Amino acid sequence: MINLLIADDDNVSRIMVEKSARSQGFNVFIATDGDAAMNIIRGENIHIAILDWMMPRVSGIELCRHMRRQNASEYQYIILCTARNQSEDIVEGLNAGADDYITKPYKIRELEARLRIGKRIIDLQHKLIRTQEKLKRMAIHDSLTSLLNHGEISRILEEQWLQTRREKRPLGVILLDIDHFKTVNDRYGHQAGDAVLVEISRRLKECMRPYDKVGRYGGEEFLALLPNCDHANTARIAERIRRRISATPVTAFEHEHHITISLGGTVVEADETTPAEKILHRSDMALYRAKANGRDRAEMEFSGEESPQKGGTYATSAGHMESIQ
Repeated sequence: MINLLIADDDNVSRIMVEKSARSQGFNVFIATDGDAAMNIIRGENIHIAILDWMMPRVSGIELCRHMRRQNASEYQYIILCTARNQSEDIVEGLNAGADDYITKPYKIRELEARLRIGKRIIDLQHKLIRTQEKLKRMAIHDSLTSLLNHGEISRILEEQWLQTRREKRPLGVILLDIDHFKTVNDRYGHQAGDAVLVEISRRLKECMRPYDKVGRYGGEEFLALLPNCDHANTARIAERIRRRISATPVTAFEHEHHITISLGGTVVEADETTPAEKILHRSDMALYRAKANGRDRAEMEFSGEESPQKGGTYATSAGHMESIQ
């Protein structure tokens, strides 16, 4: 609903405008002087304002200038009204920021027409905002899985890497890849492969904490970022993801697909200066090792500076965890 402010100290004019506005479905706010109007503007999300030029305390012209100075996130359509009808008065009102101008005494059909113009402008703005929000979402999300896309999850990795150093807290990083995914595509077709990706993405999100981030990093590869996660917790989450993905088959186009994943993870320590791309390289090396060691497993790798075992790794598979020196 569109919020309309009527600021007018003349009772007859104000009541007539209010009746007309309510009949057109506006949510109406009333002010009988400039101070009251200023308070409403500050406290409410006003879309259209009808401001009387001459009011006690703060004039309509001053209100108009104030509304334009405040740089509201959404455009506010302003109609200035007065008994003045000289050309220089109209120019002054428009220069103050008014979008339209109407003279008193009001002609009701003209008033209603001008309100419809204001409503069209606000409706178009709302449509534009919705389109912008949709485009923004499309720009940062993968169109198939609705996870964050490669560019956005990479940006967040850089952001959280800096935050780790600033706030002195660890960051878990896990790369994971669907095992033998090419076989699904080759045997059952790309539509089946897409259905598998969508379901795996859904299960991945179920495993994440509210503040974790997960994105589709490549075709069948995903990246998870786990703030404030040390070695043990990162390994536990990796194993939880592995178990969740393989727990039940994925049904796609009347076929059941027994899907497993391989995971490679690492931890960024608070005092670590390793660049973000090298952090990813550590996870990638652990992922490579998970695949080389039989798939359906999680491998964790740490730098010599951060690992209690001075360069050791952890591996989890088929429900058990082991420390490898």
